[in-house]
Amino acid sequence: MHSRRSALFFAGALALAPMVVAAPAFALKPPAPELQEVLIKASLLTFNDANVTGNYSVLHAKLSKPFRDQFPPEKLKEGFKAFSDAHIDFDIVVAKPPVLTEPVKVDDNGRLALRGYFDTRPSRVHYDLSFIMSEGEWKLINLSVNVKPVEE
Repeated sequence: MHSRRSALFFAGALALAPMVVAAPAFALKPPAPELQEVLIKASLLTFNDANVTGNYSVLHAKLSKPFRDQFPPEKLKEGFKAFSDAHIDFDIVVAKPPVLTEPVKVDDNGRLALRGYFDTRPSRVHYDLSFIMSEGEWKLINLSVNVKPVEE
C-alpha cells in the first residue's frame, strides 16, 4: 500500500455470495486462534495475489464448492475490478496480527464468521470473511475486503 493510495477508498465484496445453507452446525466449533489467523491471512493473500496478477484461478480453487459453482474466475475478476484497476497490494498483512472486531462464532447454518482489520498504514485493511466446511475443511463462502485510510 503506497501513500498515494492512502486517500482512496475501495471496497471489494461479493455480496451475491452463494445463497446456500450449510449443514447444521451442531458439532462445529470455531477453530483455534492460530488456525483462524491462517484462514484470514491465506484468504486475504490469495485474494491479493489474484488482484495483483489478474489471475483468479487459485482464489477460485480455494473457495468453498457452492462459492466456486456460483462464481467462476471470470466473474471474480469482474467483481473485484476496482482492486485490480487501482493496483492495490496489501501483502503487508502477512507481517501484522489480525485484530478481531467481533467474537468468532459458528452460526446455526455452520458459517464461521471472522471479521476485523489489520492495523496497517497509511491505509487499514478491513475484512469480513465467512467460511463453511466444504470438502472436509474450512473454505470461503463470503469475501469482503475494504482498504481505506486510517482515521486518526
